[in-house]
Amino acid sequence: MKTLFYTIKAVLLLAAISPTIVLAKTTLIKNIQGYTITNNALERFTAITFTDDKIDQLYSGADPLPTSKNINIIDGQGKTLLPGLIDSHGHILNYGLSLLRADLVHSISEQDAVDRTFNYAKSNTELTWIQGRGWNQTQWPSNTFPSAKSLDILFPNQPVWLKRVDGHAGWANSKAMAIAGINKATLSPEGGEIIKDENGLPTGIFIDNAMALIDNSIAPLSVKQQKQVLVKAMNSLASYGLTSVHDAGIDTDNLNAFKELSQENAMSIRVNAMLYLPSANWQETLTKGQYRSKDDMFTFNSVKIQADGALGSRGAALIEDYSDHSGHKGLLLNTPKAFQQLVNTSMKLGFQVNSHAIGDNANKLVLDTYEAQIKATDTKALRHRVEHAQVLRLEDIPRFSELGVIAAMQATHATSDKNMAQDRIGPNRILGAYAWRKLLAANAIIAAGSDFPVESPNPFYGLHASITRQDHSNSPKGGWFPEEKMTPLEAFRSFTLDAAYAGHQEQIIGSLAKGKKADFIILDNNLFTMAKEDIWRTSVNKTWVNGKLVFEK
Repeated sequence: MKTLFYTIKAVLLLAAISPTIVLAKTTLIKNIQGYTITNNALERFTAITFTDDKIDQLYSGADPLPTSKNINIIDGQGKTLLPGLIDSHGHILNYGLSLLRADLVHSISEQDAVDRTFNYAKSNTELTWIQGRGWNQTQWPSNTFPSAKSLDILFPNQPVWLKRVDGHAGWANSKAMAIAGINKATLSPEGGEIIKDENGLPTGIFIDNAMALIDNSIAPLSVKQQKQVLVKAMNSLASYGLTSVHDAGIDTDNLNAFKELSQENAMSIRVNAMLYLPSANWQETLTKGQYRSKDDMFTFNSVKIQADGALGSRGAALIEDYSDHSGHKGLLLNTPKAFQQLVNTSMKLGFQVNSHAIGDNANKLVLDTYEAQIKATDTKALRHRVEHAQVLRLEDIPRFSELGVIAAMQATHATSDKNMAQDRIGPNRILGAYAWRKLLAANAIIAAGSDFPVESPNPFYGLHASITRQDHSNSPKGGWFPEEKMTPLEAFRSFTLDAAYAGHQEQIIGSLAKGKKADFIILDNNLFTMAKEDIWRTSVNKTWVNGKLVFEK
């Protein structure tokens, strides 16, 4: 008996002095309207318990709740609790930088964009380069690309570099072009275009691969600086109810920054990273293999390859000419042979391949290459993806399910592009564009995302667009091509279980069940009972990731 006493005393003393021994604490959240997906149906519950990072149990109204004094009890006050939402395609570093740069989103004209940039510069006098993002010439009265001349008036001696909203075009002033050595004799690189005027002079607009000519003249961020920007971005994303993001295209430095943050327990949301190919040292990085942190906060098991550009800047690769630009078919950013080599190398090394494809030619190239290389490498189980899958030939739609390929799509692209998409591709090709219902009917899996900072990271904007096919003004009436709408359950699944599946994480996140990770959010509205037109107005009160409260309004 005496021995037992001293044993217990020693254990208690050790627990008191050792930081590695922590007594588990269970939390009960009661009085909630809880929803999750179980067996492809919506399951409701009224309370949930979790211990550390794992869920213990869901309770319905008839179930007795635990009463132990050791349980931390939270009253949900009748609010809605959902699994944490997952964005399957975003750009975390660029989003963080967008929070620190001139915001040109919704600028109403070229001059408005210039004025916003000038006001930003006045508030950030310590900067050498003035950078910004978000302009969209299709929303301006001119509907034409801007030029260096308008920037030169206010910025004659300071370099300015402004990315288009989709990140597939850049707008530079003359000082920036001079620093980069751009002149009349500069040739457009393969997979890119330097827009020139009637005299052959660069206008200041650089499309796709040509943007690197300016980017390479700007000093890169250090890993320490990247980490600071990433933390700011992740904290912001958590405030929107995102508990996990698939980062669609990072380099090795960015990968190392995430690894350090995960090892320092400094990540507020989960990140599933895709290495951009080709980028510096990419072969060496892939050869080192995949990475997964012990707490599953950071995962690296996939790559991102660009097949083409974007529709708004006419960089998307089409089989036939653009309907509003005769003689122009867009751009393939890699030759078919180079693309095939990147895909083959990645698949053979066991990496999931996620390829950006907007135009029907790019999507056909990706699917053709996948079909051949999946067979050659026997990697169908890796769940390769097409990022965007925006404009598809109708005959290519069934191939997603046949090949086991996931369509990683962004609903807000449809509602943002609706005013220009049909102009670009005409009345026939539009039938295979943003075709969510046709893909679902062909048994494809759609993983939802936003492509932030191209669009807002707010997932409720995406849920609203998926369900209504309308913008925030409820336009057009009935929805844009309403036959492609998702049901609320389908849209919810695309931001939860199917997005988790797309990251090989459906066993730990994407739904709420015993043993899964305690990632969930509490909302101010009920997604399933509120008016559909108001879904985009939903805001998040609290966000938990890995059992930790990481955001509270």
